[in-house]
Amino acid sequence: MKRPRPITLTIAALGGQGGGVVTDWLVVAARKAGYFVQATSVPGVAQRTGATIYYLEFFARADAPGTQEPVMALMPNPGDVDIVVASEWMEAGRAINRGLVTKERTTLIASTHRDYTIGEKMALGEGRVSSRELFEIAAATAAKLIGFDMAQVADAAGGRISAVIFGGIAGAGVLPWQLEDYHHAIRESGVGVEASLSAFEAGRQAAVAAQAKPLSASAFAENQGIIDAADYRLEALSRPLRERIQERFPAALHELLGMGAARLSDYQDDAYAALFLHRLERVLAREAAKPAEPKLTAATARALALWMSFEDVMRVAQVKTRRGRAERIRREVRAGPNDLVQVREFVKPRVEEICGTLPVGLGRRILASTHARRWLGRLTAGRRISTSTISGFALLKGIAALRRLRRVTLRFHTENQRIEAWLVQIKQFAPRDYGLAVELAECQTLVKGYGDTHERGWSAFSRISALATRLAGDPQAARRLRELREAALADDSGAQLQRAVSLLPPSHAA
Repeated sequence: MKRPRPITLTIAALGGQGGGVVTDWLVVAARKAGYFVQATSVPGVAQRTGATIYYLEFFARADAPGTQEPVMALMPNPGDVDIVVASEWMEAGRAINRGLVTKERTTLIASTHRDYTIGEKMALGEGRVSSRELFEIAAATAAKLIGFDMAQVADAAGGRISAVIFGGIAGAGVLPWQLEDYHHAIRESGVGVEASLSAFEAGRQAAVAAQAKPLSASAFAENQGIIDAADYRLEALSRPLRERIQERFPAALHELLGMGAARLSDYQDDAYAALFLHRLERVLAREAAKPAEPKLTAATARALALWMSFEDVMRVAQVKTRRGRAERIRREVRAGPNDLVQVREFVKPRVEEICGTLPVGLGRRILASTHARRWLGRLTAGRRISTSTISGFALLKGIAALRRLRRVTLRFHTENQRIEAWLVQIKQFAPRDYGLAVELAECQTLVKGYGDTHERGWSAFSRISALATRLAGDPQAARRLRELREAALADDSGAQLQRAVSLLPPSHAA
């Protein structure tokens, strides 16, 4: 005789997302529905070094007299979990990696939004895990996949993501309970009942809709690294810029160039965005043919948009005072309409950053003078500026307004020269070794950030750029350059790059 088995459910939630609250609600709802229930949890070490795992087992009460309570497990066993709930897309991947999601048994209910890990944020290059790849793995691993953006639903409903998660479980129809059982659990908590019920219903409807229209890979189109706080789209451009892109570039590049041009228009002005397009027209002219998807132009466009919007003092101030940032912070900390939120920005510009904002001649003279550098160094101590006060916000807003003078600054002059030299090198390689030109365009990923991070990246880029010239003519030049770039991105000490250089043929590494 086959033994009855419990319904098993695992929740993987980050700190602050209310996994414990959802667990408590599930316990109350299960008891209301007439089930034995047991819940256990194992907390993660920190917010993004590991989610807290909550494990629940539900066993239907038998009506027969003398029925005993079942003995339940304390932790999930791989291959034996019926329902896995992930409060964030990467946590769905972690659950799959642990073997908790199986094709024969598991319904995976997951939020498709991302809270990037520390490792992803700190990566020298593109460190983000591909959401599209995670989807393909999840779709192939789970018996049933129900995914939607729980964070977005929570924001729209004005409630907590915990209530949306609870609603998602209800909407998935994976537990044999009545809707009233779920409502009863929320009401029993006695805290924020109306807001929680509203978010619960929004989550339930989102789960129902997700089953009616299942996820597809197209829902996880990765951006090109150009998008940040602003909404950069082709439609956001002025008409002359938009028409220039549509008339002079292949259709496959329109979205990418639209994002890049919009970013640079926001960064400086339309004339600067036009310079971006002018530079790319010169690269497009070097394509051997007129392909529908010119790989070299696309790679150069992504890199050029990022390089031309280099992070100087004015850019940092512009981002910190951008319209809507205060509202986003309030949403993230869940501040109420009458709550006061104070934001303090920590700034510590180096002498080089300060000189970079000065006219070319003056900036160079100060950098060349030991006495002047020492005097200016007094201004580089770390300072805290509160952008939630009028004076602090006005100070940074004034610094951001100085971007109108950016073209006469030392930093702009320096970066412009470096960009032009890089473009010349790309155009020289393109007719002789197309692959090498593409790899050199990709090397811009080494140059990012500001301060010491920027200097280290620029040092690695300069070395690899010089080696690229020596590699020209080698049948393996593109592969060798790619390996050098990957080595440089592997660590910030330069040790991996040095090791890769030592493996080059002597004639190339000299």
